Amino acid sequence: MDAPTALVPVLAAAGAPPANPWLSWTYVERNREDILGALSQHTSLTVQAVLVATLVALPLAALAHLRPRLAGPLLGASGVLFTVPSLALFAVLAPYTGIGRTTVLIGLVAYALLVLLRNALVGLRGVDPAVTDAARGMGYGRLRMLAAVELPSALPSVVTGLRQATVTTVALVTVGVVVGYGGLGQLMFRGFRSNYHAEVLTATLLCLVLALVLDLALVLVGRALTPWSRAGQASARPARRGA
Repeated sequence: MDAPTALVPVLAAAGAPPANPWLSWTYVERNREDILGALSQHTSLTVQAVLVATLVALPLAALAHLRPRLAGPLLGASGVLFTVPSLALFAVLAPYTGIGRTTVLIGLVAYALLVLLRNALVGLRGVDPAVTDAARGMGYGRLRMLAAVELPSALPSVVTGLRQATVTTVALVTVGVVVGYGGLGQLMFRGFRSNYHAEVLTATLLCLVLALVLDLALVLVGRALTPWSRAGQASARPARRGA
């Protein structure tokens, strides 16, 4: 037996600190409740923020589409909010909204707004003029055309914006740890402070998995809401083969 190998039982008997692995199932088993609680908090914050941002962004996009002069100021204002560093935004909000969920939620909605507003507006502007001309010829008024023709046609672009905003929000939730409500970010911060690699990597992997799951869910929702796009793709395939 060589010297380094012989020292292993001696160090273990002397109470030497155990190895600090990057992946540890033992850590997961011992801290299951903390991990599930942080994951639940992270998921609920992400979903709620994206839903609120969508409810704000869609009417604003419709207004900007109906009144093109408002598009520049609305996009500019949301762009300014998006460029504010998250730590600074939370610091500004905290004295007014307190420490906790409300502050984090407001910040997340502000960051998701630009992506959702821009994609919805692009979708509305990209509607085929022939479709709107046909609707106008059938007697559709401006609001009816917006609700029945333009918004449904813009759904693929809206869903793309939802996917981008959701993935971005999953990452930004972790910054909420600065005001005591960061979901999986709390595990990361605790792991960094204690230099416990397994805690940091477990929280990071769960963020990645959560982003992938939510993105896949939105893809499926988008396909369910736009069946005509799949039908158009299916009808186009034989034509390409024949060509």
